[in-house]
Amino acid sequence: MVKNSPIAPPPQSLISEKLIVAGFHALSDPLRLQILELLREQELCVCELCDRLSVPQPKLSFHLKALKEAALVSSRQEGRWIYYSLNLTQFVALEQYLAEYRRFSQILPARPCTDAS
Repeated sequence: MVKNSPIAPPPQSLISEKLIVAGFHALSDPLRLQILELLREQELCVCELCDRLSVPQPKLSFHLKALKEAALVSSRQEGRWIYYSLNLTQFVALEQYLAEYRRFSQILPARPCTDAS
């Protein structure tokens, strides 16, 4: 791991199961994926996201809330506008969670079941 990296992942012990579940749930919705794709390019305010996605503000707010609860996006207020950007640290945490499964690449076959009756 690189010191002073702006996207250094948190220690595995700090990644809660609740946040992992929320992250994958948030990634399961097509509109939320479209939001994340737009935020890959640049930070955007709600009105810009509404325009680019052609969705009403209440619907977008619902999806942004899910992304924020999953820590996949961050927000900052500037005047009366709220700007959203990706929280790369959480993406790294989800990636590390999935990478743990690679360690088990050679899964042993199941043992035969025994009839207990």
